[in-house]
Formats: sequence, structure tokens, C-alpha cells
Amino acid sequence: MITIARKITEWLWFERIIISLIIVNAIVLGIETYPVIAIPFESLLLSINQLILLIFVLEAVLKITASAPVFSRYFGDGWNLFDFSVVVFSLIPQTGEYALIARTIRLLRILRLITAVPELRLIVSTLIKSLPGLGNVILLISIVFYIYAIAGFHLFHEHDPFHWGSLGVSLITLFRVLTLEDWTDVMYSAMELYPLAWIFFVSFVVIAAFIVINLFIAVVINNLHKAQHEMELVQDENLDAEILHTLTESKKSLERIERALSERQRQASESTSSQS
Repeated sequence: MITIARKITEWLWFERIIISLIIVNAIVLGIETYPVIAIPFESLLLSINQLILLIFVLEAVLKITASAPVFSRYFGDGWNLFDFSVVVFSLIPQTGEYALIARTIRLLRILRLITAVPELRLIVSTLIKSLPGLGNVILLISIVFYIYAIAGFHLFHEHDPFHWGSLGVSLITLFRVLTLEDWTDVMYSAMELYPLAWIFFVSFVVIAAFIVINLFIAVVINNLHKAQHEMELVQDENLDAEILHTLTESKKSLERIERALSERQRQASESTSSQS
């Protein structure tokens, strides 16, 4: 049973089928947001949803079985734990007081696309590993925001209280400027009071939008290269382990064949001796 489960989970098309089902599940969830389509085909969509859930349950069972007797190979992997949790929570009935929770949890199945595609796993892992390094960058941009927000309040709050009426409102306005969404309207309004107010806005855009955000990108890219290198090392280690396992199994097979041949020779010698 364990051997069959391993062959199925290691089959090239196994992951491709799972990815296809995740995409189909996402399409079904999207269709359900259109009552004109969803209501006439409600029973069909429900059947598809139940079939996909059943396949996901079988997938989890196969992967757990394939990891036997060392189940830590499955449950010790965070991605596998995420998939297992999604499957377990998806078993909550979609009726009664838990209906809304169950429908919401169904959306998590789409996130399984991340666990199914190695490249997406690499990106998410990189973002998670980048969080400690991004702390200093976030602290820097927070200082820049705070300084500019207080300066903007003192400079413009009387002329434009809607955008600079308090520290909180000033921070929201600066965030709007950071996104580069209609920020020139705010700047032109300030220039009605101070013609040189453009220096305030342009300097903030250069510092916050260009320099600091590029620091974010630099940290993420640096960690991405490290994660790629680590993945290559893990793949090499897995390949070495697989080669070693194959050689060990081949050695055992040769020893069994050698013992069988020796046994046959012994039996042949005994048979010859008895005939003599």
C-alpha cells in the first residue's frame, strides 16, 4: 500500500492534476458570484465542489501514506500542514450556523496553488524570510513619514485642513502621495499658499517612493537569490540521497542474488553427492 501511494504521489501528472483541480475550484467559486449562472446550475456546481473536495482528501491520504512509517516527512513540512488544514476545515458542513465560515474557508483552497507550484513557494518563502530585514526599512520609512506629516500639518493645515487637518490625516495624505495617485492635486492646492511647496512633495516622492521602496525591492531580491541557492543545495542533497538509496537497494539485491546462487550451488553439490 505504501509503495503504491509513493508511486502515485511521485507520478509526474499527479501534481499537474491537483493544480488543474485547484484552478477548476477557483473558477467554480468565481461562477458562484454570478446568480444568473449559479442558480440554474447550483446542483452541478455543488457536485463539482464535493468531487474536488473528495479528491483533495484522497490526495492528503495518499501523501500521508507515502510518508509512512516516518510521518514527520509529511507533517514536518509547513506547506503540507497548510494543505492538510485546508482540507480538514473544508469538511465543515456548508449549512447551518457554520455555513458562512465554510464558504469562506473554501477560498483557502485557491491558496493551495501556492503550495502546488514550487516557484510560488519560493517567492512566498522569500517574502517571509525578508520580514526581519524589512524591519529596518519599515522603521526608516516610518521616520520619513512622521517628519513629513508633522511638517505638512504646520505648513498646510490652515489652507487645506481636509488633507492636513491632523497628524493622522496628514499620514493618510502622504500615503496617497506615496502611491502617486492624484498626488499632484494635493501639491497644486498647497502651491496656492506657498509657490515653493512643490519642493516638499517632490522631495518626499524621491525619498519615499523611489529610494525607500527600492530598498524594499533590494532586500527581497537579495533573499530571493539566497532562497534559490538553498533550494539548489536541497535538490542536490535529495539527488545524492536518492542515488545513495538506489545504490544501497542495488547492493541488497545483489547480496540476495548472491545468497540465492550460493544456496543453489550448495543444493546442487548435495544432490551430486547423494547421487554418488
